[in-house]
Amino acid sequence: MVGSGPNGLVSAAALADAGWDVLVLEASDTLGGAVRSTESDGWVSDRFSSNYPLGVASPVLRALELENYGLRWSHAPLPLSHLLDPETSATIHPDPNDTAASISAEYPADGDAWLELYSAYVKIREPLLQALLTSWPPVVPGVRLARRLGSAGELVRFARFMAMPMHRMGQELFEGPAGRALLAGNAFHADASLTGSVSGTMGWLLAMLAQDVGFPVAEGGSSSLSGALVRRAERAGALFVTGTPVTGIEVSGGKVTGVRAASGERVSVSRAVIADVSAESMYGELLPSATVPSGLRRDLDRFEWDYPTVKLNFRLSGPIPWQAKDAHTAGVVHLGGTADELVHTSADLDTGRLPSAPFLLIGQTSKSDSSRSPEGSEAVWAYSHLPRGVADDAAAEKLGDRMERLIERFAPGYSALVVDRDLQKPSDFTRGNSALGLGALGGGTSQLHQQLIFRPTVGLGSPRTYVSGLYLGSSAIHPGPGVHGACGHLAARTALRDASLVGPLTRVLPTTALRRLQR
Repeated sequence: MVGSGPNGLVSAAALADAGWDVLVLEASDTLGGAVRSTESDGWVSDRFSSNYPLGVASPVLRALELENYGLRWSHAPLPLSHLLDPETSATIHPDPNDTAASISAEYPADGDAWLELYSAYVKIREPLLQALLTSWPPVVPGVRLARRLGSAGELVRFARFMAMPMHRMGQELFEGPAGRALLAGNAFHADASLTGSVSGTMGWLLAMLAQDVGFPVAEGGSSSLSGALVRRAERAGALFVTGTPVTGIEVSGGKVTGVRAASGERVSVSRAVIADVSAESMYGELLPSATVPSGLRRDLDRFEWDYPTVKLNFRLSGPIPWQAKDAHTAGVVHLGGTADELVHTSADLDTGRLPSAPFLLIGQTSKSDSSRSPEGSEAVWAYSHLPRGVADDAAAEKLGDRMERLIERFAPGYSALVVDRDLQKPSDFTRGNSALGLGALGGGTSQLHQQLIFRPTVGLGSPRTYVSGLYLGSSAIHPGPGVHGACGHLAARTALRDASLVGPLTRVLPTTALRRLQR
C-alpha cells in the first residue's frame, strides 16, 4: 500500500482480512492522509476533512465496525443551518417534521414536499448507497434499486431526477427559497456547477444524509477516525511504516514488481500494489514515463482538479454571536444566501473570478464535540473555494479576508472573540498531503465528464491500470470524493479477484480493453 488515507486504510484492512501480507508506506510522520487532527493547549483542530455524513452512512465503513476500535461519532443539537440572510435560516433538524416546519413558514406546501422527498429517499436508501459506492456498472444494487422504485416508469423518472442541475431540481421541488437553499448549499460541498448536470444529485444526497444521519464529527478529532481504521487494519495483520515517501513504482514485463522509497530502499511485491495517491502523482511521477501509454498521457493533460480550498481555523473565546437563532446550535452553518445567489457564486468560480460574496461552509466543532476546546470557548473552522485553477497564496489571503468580513456581517461582534486565526492556503494543503493537488480536496472534479467511466480519465470506471497488479485506490477513481472508503474497498476487492484462481479469466478482458482505450 502506498499512502494511508482513509481509502488506503480500508484497502489495507480488506487485504489483511483475506490473509495477505500487507505493508503500508506513508510519506508523512502521521497516518491518516486528509483525515487528521492536531491538538494543542486543549484545542483540537481538524486539518483537512471534519464532518462525516458519508462516513456514518457508508456500507464499507459500517462493515468494519470501527466503534469496536475506539471510534465515537458526536453530533451537534442541529446538523445544519443555512443562512439566507443574517436573520433568516433554513435548518435541518434531527426530526424531519421540524425541518419541514423550518422551510414552510411562508410556503406551507414546501414542508410537505420535504417530507415526501425524505420518505422517497428512505425507501431506496440502502440499494441507492450500495449502487453509488460500488463498482461501475452497479448491476446487483441497481436491480435492487429498480425493484424498490416499483416500475420502469419510476426508474426512468428517478434517472431524470438524478441528472438534473441543482437549480432546476430546487425549482421543481420547492416554491420558496428555504428548501431550494438547503439543496444548493449542500451541492456546494462538491464542485459541480449548480446549473450543470448531476449537481442536483449532490445537493439532494447530502441534504438527505444530513436529515438521516446528521453531520457528525469524530469525537476527539478526525484523527480518531483514522486511528480506528489503523487499529482495525493492524488487528488483521497489516504493518505500517511512516516517514517513508515512495518515489517510484517498478514495472517489468507489464507487471508491477516493487516500489522505491526516497531513502533508496526497494520493496519487492509478489501480488499487488495499491496506490492511495492522486492520478497525476501515480501516472506523472511514480510510474516510469516510458511505460505510460500515449493516450493516457493525452487524457491526463485534460485532467481537471476540483476547486482549490481555503480554510480558516479559529480559536474563539466564546460562541459566534449569530443573528439567526438556529445557527447557535448547528454543527455546520452555510453562508452564501439564496439558491439564485449561489448560482452566481458558482459561475464566478467556473469562470476565473473571485466571488465578492463567497460561499462559506462553517464547522462549529465545539457544538458537535465539547472536547474540542476549553470550557466556554469555541473551536471553529470555515472553508471556501478559489476559482478553478487559481491557487496562489495572494488570492488565498484575499479570499480569507472576504470570508472574515462575511462572518462579521452575519454575526456582528464575532471578530472580537478571535483568540487565534490560522489560514490554510492551497499550498498548505498540498504540502500537508501531496494527493491534494492545487489544494483540491476531492481528487479531481466531480462534474459528470470526470465521473464513472471517465474517472480519472477515459477508462472502465475501475481501479485497474495498464500495469498488471497495480491499482489506483484513491478518490481519483470512481466513486470519487468523500470519506466513505469505497475507492479503497473497490481497489482491494479487484486485487483479490485478480489474484484468485479465476483471476486470469476475470482480468484479461478489462485489462485488454483498458490498454486499447489508452493507446
